[in-house]
Amino acid sequence: MKTARAGFFLPKSGNCFTIKAMARTYIAETKNKVGERVELFGWVKALRKQGGISFVVLRDVTGSIQAVTRKQDEVFTAVDELSTESVIKITGLVKEEKQAPDGVEVVIESLEILSKADPELPIPIIPQKGGGEVEISKRFDWRWIDLRREEMLPVFKVWTELERGFREYFEKADYLQIYTPSLMNAASESGAEVFKVDYFGREAFLAQSPQFYKQMAMAAGLERVFMVGPVFRAEPSFTPRHMTEFTGWDFEISFIESHHDVMAEEEKAIVSGFQRVKDALAIDLEIPALPFPKVSLSEAKQKLKTAGVKSTRPDDFTPEEERELSKIIKQETGHDFVFVTEYPVTARPFYHMRLEDNPKLTKSFDLFYKGVEVTTGAQREHRLEQLEKQAKDKKMSLAPLANYLNFFRYGCPPHGGAGIGPGRIVMRILDIDSVKDVTFLPRDVKRLTP
Repeated sequence: MKTARAGFFLPKSGNCFTIKAMARTYIAETKNKVGERVELFGWVKALRKQGGISFVVLRDVTGSIQAVTRKQDEVFTAVDELSTESVIKITGLVKEEKQAPDGVEVVIESLEILSKADPELPIPIIPQKGGGEVEISKRFDWRWIDLRREEMLPVFKVWTELERGFREYFEKADYLQIYTPSLMNAASESGAEVFKVDYFGREAFLAQSPQFYKQMAMAAGLERVFMVGPVFRAEPSFTPRHMTEFTGWDFEISFIESHHDVMAEEEKAIVSGFQRVKDALAIDLEIPALPFPKVSLSEAKQKLKTAGVKSTRPDDFTPEEERELSKIIKQETGHDFVFVTEYPVTARPFYHMRLEDNPKLTKSFDLFYKGVEVTTGAQREHRLEQLEKQAKDKKMSLAPLANYLNFFRYGCPPHGGAGIGPGRIVMRILDIDSVKDVTFLPRDVKRLTP
């Protein structure tokens, strides 16, 4: 019998309906509720009929469960109205069933269709036999449906726990969180990879990093800061590890001796993040040992040359070199991380401090994880006269930098910091090929939707 509310099916209880409010049960909790009635919400993952029995596989954010109704049950015909990916509510009795996927199933007593899905999905959620892989751009066109795939849920769990672990370290180490603007009057990095926008008739730029504002925080006396925010890069790149907008994690610290102090902070934050992921999600994740291996760029190039890897970028690395260097370090040390230090001035922004004994090199570093660069950091130049000189050496006009340079005019401590690409870390933790696949809504050269 159907109630006045469309899509809601309930068995009779004498001559009236008995409706009792229940608290929602998540699917993961049902195995502990055998013999109890539960109210479940979720998406229809699969439907099938077998003789006089209808099976509904229901999925929520915690997992999936099999629900059943038999031909003699009044709700049996309700299943015929369902389509996969419809959103429904089921009330029923949990019972043991050895042949069910998790050893329990729900006997449906009532079923309500909350939102019926069109029968023809634009992309499959469950891989089709012989259907091949859905082209990645089509998956991203229908990203909210693509994210329903069960293998996508661990991505966001890892993101969440990794950030919690970082925050736990920053909180323990007395960092302050700051929130910086994305609109700037000058590009935050040298080079042309910047988005220009019209700002009430003036030219503005989307921040390539929060670098300038982190340094302002050091001049303001905040001493230790971290932040999470968007980063914009107008890179005409189509690689699996580049996007035009991504989430960055940044930190900056004052009163340092060198860039080695910055690396030591990042090591501890990464270990905290990895430990949180491993403990919270019970996954097989290797916790990196402290300290991380460190090699200078020149030492790294020599290792690659000895291994027969050709170099086409003397002041930086190709993706192949990053992969091969990580393999070499793994073989030598057993470590998945490696810091590469002392990049030449030609490869670094004007504000990176230079080595006292070799001013052609900077107190900078990149961090590689399993063959991918995940961090860039450095000790910053805090002396105004030297900073102005280094900007001129890069053929930069000081006029657009006037506000930035003022940060150092009235006393600023020695400081340094790093910008971290957490998406690349998550990509490598889960052994996923593209950073776009671990991004909620990726943005690249061609994609501005959904």
